[in-house]
Amino acid sequence: MAAVIKLSRYINALHSINHTATNALLFANGFTLFHLNSSKWYVGIWYKQFPEIFVWVANRESPLENSSGVLTISPDGDLILLNGTRGVVWSSKSSGRVQGSVAQLLESGNLVLQRKDNNTQTYIWQSFDFPSDTLLPGMKMGWNLSAGINRYLTSWKDDTDPSPGDITYRIDNLGMPQFVLRKGSEKIFRTGPWNGIRFSGIRTVSNTVFKPIFIYDNEEYMYEFTDNSFITRLIVTPSGLVRRLALNKGDSSWTTLHSSQNDQCDDYGRCGANGICKISNRQFCECLHGFVPKSQSEWGILDWSIRCVRRIPLNCQRGEGFVKLRSVKLPDLLQFSLNKSMSLKQCESECLKNCYCIAYANSDIRKGGSGCFMWFGDLIDIREFSENNEQDVIYIRMPASEVRQSKKTRLVLILVISSVSGVLILGFLIWCLTQNSRRKRGFETKDEDIDLPMFNLVTITTATENFSVTNIIGEGGFGIVYKRFDIVMGISRGILYLHLDSRLRIIHRDLKTSNILLDSNLNPKISDFGLARIFGEDQTENKTKQVVGT
Repeated sequence: MAAVIKLSRYINALHSINHTATNALLFANGFTLFHLNSSKWYVGIWYKQFPEIFVWVANRESPLENSSGVLTISPDGDLILLNGTRGVVWSSKSSGRVQGSVAQLLESGNLVLQRKDNNTQTYIWQSFDFPSDTLLPGMKMGWNLSAGINRYLTSWKDDTDPSPGDITYRIDNLGMPQFVLRKGSEKIFRTGPWNGIRFSGIRTVSNTVFKPIFIYDNEEYMYEFTDNSFITRLIVTPSGLVRRLALNKGDSSWTTLHSSQNDQCDDYGRCGANGICKISNRQFCECLHGFVPKSQSEWGILDWSIRCVRRIPLNCQRGEGFVKLRSVKLPDLLQFSLNKSMSLKQCESECLKNCYCIAYANSDIRKGGSGCFMWFGDLIDIREFSENNEQDVIYIRMPASEVRQSKKTRLVLILVISSVSGVLILGFLIWCLTQNSRRKRGFETKDEDIDLPMFNLVTITTATENFSVTNIIGEGGFGIVYKRFDIVMGISRGILYLHLDSRLRIIHRDLKTSNILLDSNLNPKISDFGLARIFGEDQTENKTKQVVGT
């Protein structure tokens, strides 16, 4: 049950909260003093839980000087605010004068004026059509042509003064609607035009708190909850920000879900005419392809307000073409044309026919794209987004020489990539064939430089006749491998004796395999001492002066 004001009833500063707020679920309505150091009084709507947060103010342009005001219904059926001398300070100025009307504060926060016996949703007047600085769920923004109402938000002058400030947030309906944030007449932020799915300059953030719905045929914008347990609001701040807030019920605090200017590239026209803002770059402003700074010195000191100009002017001759920019916010609709029935190919052809056309794009990206935007003159407020998106695309017109250079560069790039890919594929095929050939030969090596090959079990089994004792690996004409080891050790012991343990040290100076003799038991005998020499204990070298034999 909503709070009701009838012709015979009224609210004033002393009885406002007790009289009108008891039946309202979420909001309260009445008089309040906005600041302790102020003597101004206002009629407003605020959250019952947060009395310091006002979502709507009636007389923001004409405050009361004291608390003697009265809010009531006039004999003509208007909702009016009277001062202490019963002068009209504010009026709903409803178009239809209906006697016996009543005012109600709905649970949505909408203050409505309707017939006393009216049970429908048709209102004579409603506060939702005249928002202050706050957009609540169910409120609409934009033009309602049938009612002649343009609904937009206006900030407070400052945090303690609800009178209209310099910041406005409204829909500009120039062909395709877009939201524009202004300070006075100067644009400070825009969302980009509506593309059938979203505004081209706004990245959709998935959430379970709210669901935005855009009604383009009536030029309205409204959003609704996907979960009615959440409390949200959208506000325009005196500092020039648009913020969407949600109530955190756990600690009764407000969390910012989204803000209009998330980075410097959201500032309107940050990179000047024919520039593009790339937040991922260190110097995030650069000229569009085919453009250069008009003043390189000023551009070098990060003064990006200096416009970019074409490197080579257009001459409207054959051979001109377009460069494709992906995942961008479309430029502002300053000098443009719109044809909603054209395809993208028709749009390109039409742009080439018009010597003043410098860019084109689809106006609607749904179902593969349709409609035709064409821009004439400078391109303002373009930004690039980090994610790659083939839907948000614009085509910039280039002179024939730039098109040829672009095609040449693209051809060289294709050739280089193709050549490198071909070499890699060929190398991979050769490697596969080599590996396959090695497997067929029965062995495989992991390192081609290794001296000793590695044999698999099948090869060893075949070579040993299934490990037969008659064909043991390591056994040859002189017995098993251990006998050879004994021969070597015998030779070593003999040499060691002659060099160290013999009474007379004898140095054998011609030790070789042919001088090693074996007896019938394969015991080694060292022979041919013809070059031997007897040394004393204290000698390390000597000269041979005579020939000696064995």
